[in-house]
Amino acid sequence: MLPDARMNKPELLEQIIAVLTAEVDLFMQAALATHAEATDEENKAEDKYDTRGLEASYLAHGQSKAAEEAAQAVAHFRSLTARDFAPNEPISLGALVTVESAGKSAHYLIGPKAGGTEVEHQGRAVMVITPQSPLGHQLVGKFEGDVLKLSVGGQQTESRVTRVA
Repeated sequence: MLPDARMNKPELLEQIIAVLTAEVDLFMQAALATHAEATDEENKAEDKYDTRGLEASYLAHGQSKAAEEAAQAVAHFRSLTARDFAPNEPISLGALVTVESAGKSAHYLIGPKAGGTEVEHQGRAVMVITPQSPLGHQLVGKFEGDVLKLSVGGQQTESRVTRVA
């Protein structure tokens, strides 16, 4: 693939939505299974120190919250418009950004939620970052060609925004 070939942003968004939808399903299945375990007759407390059922109910609650957050992320991504950014337009929500550092390129989608979600798209790893993340915070408002000073492992590195789409 050519280094400057454009990624298909609508396909990328659909791929991210598919990953997040699978997460919702996985969290819901886990929550239902854990809830069933928490309410199972076998897990009734035998004495005041037996907390198996209580622990399972806390876990089920946490899994339900994770499913809810993933479902919200799906909704946010479904409402995100897959549009191209003009060359003089600053980086903002929905931008697909390529950053180069030490001769290596990294691809990021500035998303509304689900920071850290990574997908393989057209032979490239693309990571979702939010404007609230340290890198997202630095990228928002920048333009193609701008240089970022990032702290990685306690060392300052320079990175350049090579593409905003």
